Amino acid sequence: MNIKKSLALIFLILVIDQWSKIYIKTHFVLGESVDVFSWFKILFIENEGAAWGAKLSDILPVSDAVGKLILTIFRLFAICGIGYWLFDVIRKNGSKTLIVAVSLIFAGALGNILDSVFYGLIFNDSYNEVATIFSDEPYGELFYGKVVDMLYFPLVDTTWPSWVPYFGGGNFRFFEPVFNIADTAISTGVGILLVFNKKAFKKEEEPESEIEKDTIQDATNE
Repeated sequence: MNIKKSLALIFLILVIDQWSKIYIKTHFVLGESVDVFSWFKILFIENEGAAWGAKLSDILPVSDAVGKLILTIFRLFAICGIGYWLFDVIRKNGSKTLIVAVSLIFAGALGNILDSVFYGLIFNDSYNEVATIFSDEPYGELFYGKVVDMLYFPLVDTTWPSWVPYFGGGNFRFFEPVFNIADTAISTGVGILLVFNKKAFKKEEEPESEIEKDTIQDATNE
C-alpha cells in the first residue's frame, strides 16, 4: 500500500468524521437524541477530556482548564509520533495490514485533535440552543475545544435482578459510552493490530547467501 492510498483513506475518514460532527453541532441541542433503532441512538454530547470523558484534573491537582490544555498538547505530540510511524512503515514497505491500521489510528487521532484545537474558536455553546459555525461568540479559545460525540449503542438496557448483591434493582446498560467516527477509526486500527498482529508485523524473509545458493544449485544438479 503506497502513501497515496494511505492519504486517501485518511482523507475519507476525516471528511466523514468532521461532516458528522459539524452536522450534529449545527442541528442538535446538547443532550438531544434521536432513536435510529432500539439499540442505536444519535445522542449529542461533548467530551472535554480523554477517552470515556475522563479528565486530567480528576487525576492530577490541576484545574480543568490546565488539564484540558495539557491533554490537547499531548495529543499534538502523539499525532506527530503516529504520523512519523506511518511514514516510516510506508518507507520501509511494511505490510498492507499494518499501513491500513496505522492510517486508521492516525486519521482518528487527527479528527479528534481538530475538535480540541479549533472547535472552541468556531462554534458557540450548544446549551439550550443549536450552535452556529463561525460564531461571533465562540464558547472557547484555541486548544480548548470540546470533542463532539454522537454514536450511542445501548444494546442492553435493563435492570439488575433484586437478588444481585450491591447492584440489585439498579440500572444495567450495555454499551454505555458515546463515541464518534474518529473513535471508531482508532478502535478499528488498534483491533486490527491486535487480531492480525502476525500479519501486520510479519518479518521479511532474509535473502539467501551466495554459499546457500551454490549448495542448493549443486544439490539440484546432482
